[in-house]
Amino acid sequence: MTVTYVIEGAEITGLERFWQVIGEAVNGPGGYFGSNLDAFADCLSGGMGTPDDGDFVIEWRDHALSARALGHEETARRLRAALPRVHPTNRARLEADLTEAEAGRGPTLFDHLVEIITERTTPGTLRLS
Repeated sequence: MTVTYVIEGAEITGLERFWQVIGEAVNGPGGYFGSNLDAFADCLSGGMGTPDDGDFVIEWRDHALSARALGHEETARRLRAALPRVHPTNRARLEADLTEAEAGRGPTLFDHLVEIITERTTPGTLRLS
């Protein structure tokens, strides 16, 4: 039987809220399902609340609202916050990504989340509505 996890896009106000919403959708109130992009990708691989057989769907309702909340402004905010702790070898790339985000260009946090879901799950797992 396929399990459906619902993300209410209207509840997403930023990346921190996304972590809360997806955690609760998968693992109930106060549930954890990643708190950074790498952990989220790992959680999608199984063993963190999703069925071991991978038979689940993520239904992201009102995803356009989430796309705005996780857009270039939030992406730039997160990149700015990462600058003080970035490894020197990654600084130039992060600064370039920040410049792009501040200009309203390049991939957003929403784009990264969708990419992670589609790469780490079977086709059709993500349903945007």
